[in-house]
Amino acid sequence: MSALHEDLEASGWTVDGVRELLGPVAADALDREQAVPALLATAPDTPAGRERAAALLRLFQLGRPVPRAALDRALPRLGSRGLVALGLATAAGEDASDEVRSAVELAPYAAVDAEGALDWWLASDPTEVARAGAGHSGALPAEHVLGVGGASRTLAQITVRSPREAVLDVGTGCGIQALHATRHAGRVVGTDIDARALAFARFNAALNTPDAVVELRRGSMLEPVAGERFDLVVSNPPFVITPRGSGLTEFTYRDGGAAGDDLVRDLVRSVGDLLAPGGVAQLLGNWEHRRGEAWDERVRSWVAGLGLDAWVVQREVQDPAEYAELWLRDGGQTPERSGDAYARAYEAWLADLASRDVEGVGFGFVTLRRPCAGAGAGAGADPGAGPGLAPWVRVEEVTGTVHQPLGGAIADVLAAVDAVRGLSDAELLARAWVVAGDVTEERFHTPGEGSPSVILLRSGGGFSRAVRADTALAAFVGASDGELTGAQIVAALAALLEAPADALAAELAPQVRGLVVDGLLLPPGV
Repeated sequence: MSALHEDLEASGWTVDGVRELLGPVAADALDREQAVPALLATAPDTPAGRERAAALLRLFQLGRPVPRAALDRALPRLGSRGLVALGLATAAGEDASDEVRSAVELAPYAAVDAEGALDWWLASDPTEVARAGAGHSGALPAEHVLGVGGASRTLAQITVRSPREAVLDVGTGCGIQALHATRHAGRVVGTDIDARALAFARFNAALNTPDAVVELRRGSMLEPVAGERFDLVVSNPPFVITPRGSGLTEFTYRDGGAAGDDLVRDLVRSVGDLLAPGGVAQLLGNWEHRRGEAWDERVRSWVAGLGLDAWVVQREVQDPAEYAELWLRDGGQTPERSGDAYARAYEAWLADLASRDVEGVGFGFVTLRRPCAGAGAGAGADPGAGPGLAPWVRVEEVTGTVHQPLGGAIADVLAAVDAVRGLSDAELLARAWVVAGDVTEERFHTPGEGSPSVILLRSGGGFSRAVRADTALAAFVGASDGELTGAQIVAALAALLEAPADALAAELAPQVRGLVVDGLLLPPGV
């Protein structure tokens, strides 16, 4: 395995290297699963110095045969025979001109996390582009092991990356989340129901993080780790809402076998049992928007009574037709390719969603945390207007631009919740606060009016929060220099506005609390 890793490192076949090799047009086309520009850019007359990357890209990402001789030059330590021995490829013969074909997808992957930048190569089953290049057509097989897609990248980017003793990756698939966890955890466990997925995860760990121990266990969801405790749990679960009992293919990587969104609900309600005090769980999910029922209240009911801090963020909503089209295409079915089977599957999807009065499906992520001892637990739902409060719960929709990676921003919010959880309004205002460096103020005026009709306080990073403020709150934030306490600022504003100080403090304290949680106001020195 070390020979393969050293060859790949020296080959120039990285995410940046592929983009340099292909150029922006062909690279963007390949991202859209269009292979023709990339095939032209990696033709046999590839410019000198890029032949190694071109041969590997054609073999593993485009699914095209490559002569043994070209692969021997691309992988001088391992060679084409080593590829075959590892099960990554098959060969037609032993001659230098004989063709070698990929048996898997092996693709470069790049990311930046708390430990810095990384370049890895991840094996999985071939993508549709590679399958088409190898002459395969039609829908993906049910046991397909997915590589790193958009959902995997999202989860990797939202995960908090502070040091953790024990991390669990539920539904590890090809192992990408577990590999990330090895960079900030003492112990990593990955579970999956699919033995082939675990084999890919084991290979990817050996190739990219050979010095880390990743313990892989076979079983459904949380069953392999029942009774254990973890400081961080991550999961890109099989959350797709697929019609049951309709004869449609159910893919192991995305279909958990539950009806509707029950799998995500059940995971949300059960994963807290695995969290150590202070432990965090982060998972992706879909949830149904049902006629006559507010989606946020429905999802809020999932976290009710768990004793956990809970933060649900909805990033997108699709109508039933869009949702069916997305996952039919994801499974390799199109009207042109599948004909009447596509139409029947489409109808089954719409009928299933209609049977539960589903008007849309939300996409987003859930963060749960078990409060540390002494953090408070009682009646209430806000991040703390006094001691003995219930866990913090927020269910919201954030559809605008966010600044990835969000893991740091999420960790900051959780820390801010702890900072204000037990503070009364008076204690909150007794402290000094300072405006975060990325906060700007926007004022909108109606022509001819001297006073602004709208004031927005906008955060430049993380979730790009835009908070509507009145004159008093905007003035409070503007005066928060880290030296004056909130109470001093309120007293000055009360005199300026000729308003009772107690009433102004009662009005501003909850808003200040919200700005602290959202990171627009910080303790001095942060």
